[in-house]
Amino acid sequence: MEKEFVIEAKGVTKTYAEGEVKVHALHPTDLAVRRGEFTAIAGPSGSGKTTLLNLVSGLDLPTSGRVRLAGKEIGAMSQGELSDFRRDHIGLIFQAYNLIPVLTVGENVEYVLLLRGMAPGERAERVRRVLEEVGLGGKRNRFPSQLSGGQQQRVAIARAMVPEPDLILADEPTANLDSATGSALMDMMKELNERRGITFVFSTHDRMIMDKSSRLITLKDGRVQSDTLK
Repeated sequence: MEKEFVIEAKGVTKTYAEGEVKVHALHPTDLAVRRGEFTAIAGPSGSGKTTLLNLVSGLDLPTSGRVRLAGKEIGAMSQGELSDFRRDHIGLIFQAYNLIPVLTVGENVEYVLLLRGMAPGERAERVRRVLEEVGLGGKRNRFPSQLSGGQQQRVAIARAMVPEPDLILADEPTANLDSATGSALMDMMKELNERRGITFVFSTHDRMIMDKSSRLITLKDGRVQSDTLK
């Protein structure tokens, strides 16, 4: 039996106005991602890959077209509903890590569970388990400034994983890392994908991520050029 779709985007476009000039960042695009996929959306700067990722995450709204995530039409949600939905169903990983510097590793990971109102005991166990999974079990009380770039990105991955989302979206997750660290992190995420069935979608121009993905979608000038299952 085929797995359900986590992402269904139909005819999504994005046009920005720069003065009197309209910039078409994304031309009509369809995207369907099934649960458990490990997908890279690749292309050079300006190809539309980050725009597409922002649209399917609900961080931005399409100029036209529609997006369904985990069976829900995100265009029909209020900002508050969308914020709650994203918190509960989507994990986000950014190239700049976006950790809160005054919080410890454990507190950064726990924060989203606090927002969900989870009981303290369950929060503590979730955080402990996910930090062990990403190899940071002994770093819980460190602050981000005390970690390497690779370790900070592992915290960001743990934070994305801890709510047990339907989908993790990663925007250029290896951009600030050396090649060995980036490769090790991708291997870790691939293992989590295979063992726990977590759905990952990356935007990237990193050939290593493209090679390690199970599906590669390439964009150019806001249009899909190819879509290959490996």
